[in-house]
Amino acid sequence: MSVGKRQSSEPLGRRLLAARERSFVGREEEFAAFETALRTGGRVLFVHGAGGVGKSALLRRFAQEASAAGRPVTMLDGRTLGPSPAAFESAADSVFGDERAVLLVDTFEHIQSLEGWLRERFLPRIPVGALVVVAGRFPPDLVWQADPAWSDTLQVMPLRDLDPVDAAALLEARGVAEEVREPLLGFAGGHPLALSLGAAVAIKDGGASSRWTPTRDVVATLIDQLVGEVPSLAHRHALEVCAHTYVTTEELLRAVLPDDDAAALFAWLRRLPFMESGPLGLYPHDVVREILEADLSWRDLQRHTELQQRVNTHLMAQIRTVADTDVLRVVGSMFYLRRHRRSPSGRDFWRQEDNVYEDAFRPEDIETVVGMVAEVDCEESAAAVAFWAPRQPEAFHLYRHISTGELVGVCTWPRLERPDDEEAAADPIVAAAWAYARAVAPLRQGEHLGVGRIWVREPNQGLSSVMEWRGVGHSLRSERMAWSFMGLPVDDPRCGYYRRDSPYEVDEHIWLGDREYTLFAHDWRALPAQVWLDRLLSADLPTNPSPGREPELSVLSQAEFTDAVRKALRHLSRASELAANPLVRSRLVVGHADPAQALRRLLEQSIENLGQDPRASKLRRALDATYLRGVPTQEAAATRLGLPFTTYRRHLTTGIERICADLWHRELYGTNES
Repeated sequence: MSVGKRQSSEPLGRRLLAARERSFVGREEEFAAFETALRTGGRVLFVHGAGGVGKSALLRRFAQEASAAGRPVTMLDGRTLGPSPAAFESAADSVFGDERAVLLVDTFEHIQSLEGWLRERFLPRIPVGALVVVAGRFPPDLVWQADPAWSDTLQVMPLRDLDPVDAAALLEARGVAEEVREPLLGFAGGHPLALSLGAAVAIKDGGASSRWTPTRDVVATLIDQLVGEVPSLAHRHALEVCAHTYVTTEELLRAVLPDDDAAALFAWLRRLPFMESGPLGLYPHDVVREILEADLSWRDLQRHTELQQRVNTHLMAQIRTVADTDVLRVVGSMFYLRRHRRSPSGRDFWRQEDNVYEDAFRPEDIETVVGMVAEVDCEESAAAVAFWAPRQPEAFHLYRHISTGELVGVCTWPRLERPDDEEAAADPIVAAAWAYARAVAPLRQGEHLGVGRIWVREPNQGLSSVMEWRGVGHSLRSERMAWSFMGLPVDDPRCGYYRRDSPYEVDEHIWLGDREYTLFAHDWRALPAQVWLDRLLSADLPTNPSPGREPELSVLSQAEFTDAVRKALRHLSRASELAANPLVRSRLVVGHADPAQALRRLLEQSIENLGQDPRASKLRRALDATYLRGVPTQEAAATRLGLPFTTYRRHLTTGIERICADLWHRELYGTNES
């Protein structure tokens, strides 16, 4: 019994308080502001932040500090108060009688409707020396800050996640095993509630290891605490879109959720306490993003997949149409969808950089850019930059350190439409690109090639995400680009990536002074952008595809293409001949399970389409009789049509030329429109 008495001598509340004190970390700035307010009095502190960020824990520590300073403390909880001025005033009545009183109001979002009354009617009546702290999910109304009467009295304190050091300290204080801390921090970041829930589960799970992932119970609890109830299924879908995308705009919601009111949903999203607004759009707190994705993939994997496909389709459609300033947003969003994957070559295309930003190139930057290239590469490369910069300034993008503005990288993609002796003499990389393109698959009318170069001050650190995104964006949105080339020094660490990700590496190396360069080439007519992107980002591809593998598509000259169309028309009823025709590997029928059958349907439809032009009806009849009616000879076709043979031949020849021209246009431009 004596043991039992000794154990009961310590109140349970004191033990709970001690445990909370041990696990409380950080918040030095908030404590400093509170201690100042305790000394001076006559202040209103308004703490706001997303659910689970630690507002209640902070207010409990404020209460301890105030009590230790001998100040009378009153704590109110908005969850237990009705949104009634009378109820609030009754619960806070003690503050009116003591100028040293401290009033702490938690979960104010539950009584947010009292905000105007609190500002205009309640607070002006409290003693000058009293201190009031209000904590809720939403920031105070702008009316507070616009009113000069409150400028010296109100202090708004946004509560953010813990920094990495404090987050790690919290896990250590909770007794989380060291090997579990990294994955737990990766999931929860600095979010206190997510860290605490994860810690509690990890401690109970004796088998937790470096492969720890949040349990369904953790996810469900966080959804309830951070997100809560949503007004409708449409609002839930809008949240899921936000969780999937790098940034969310009203336009994206309209494309992905066409049956819902995108404007109303966007307005609702931007008011949520865990939602941030940036120059590119909305994005949720990282923990909210992760738990919504985890919940959807577990609850409805099919919808999770469909949602990703819808977002990806919208972004792929955008990439060719957005302004140049929006390219990074769209490409970054495409990679964000795949942020948990790595490419077969091991490249991690989603790295949130916080120290580099893209800047436009201006004429006054030439001297600085040339100087940097000479410093990190060689004088010959610097001379090439000096040559191209005034001729194609739009081909250059600069990358600067976000805090210092220092130039840390340069990217250039000159657009070249025909060989030029002056350009080749000024830039050996360009000369080598033209030589390779001419030898392997020359440009066709209206096509161009691009030659990329990237210089960075610290090449061993790799490229920032924004530099990689710019290169991918250039490749995906360049209309009629036949070839692209990337020139790299042979000792550049990036060569390993390009050998895996690029279809070809040019055999002959180029020397710029004493620097040896290699060229990586891509024929976009042979390996289209969508196929390349899927291959680049697919986690299921082999890790070392052969650089010299056969391309997916044939690249035919106009003469070769015309000859292939004529042969296909003659062999329209013979599947084996159509299967051997080069057109089955053209962009006309790419993606079809049976290219030979698709080619036959294409030619039949092309003949039929001629009939839509009254001026071409005779041509269509000649083609129809010759290739679709199974006549044994052209003479028999002329007889069937009741035409002189020479007239028939003229109609047939003109009709074939029309078919060839129409299909060639589609091969080049991917459309029937002229």
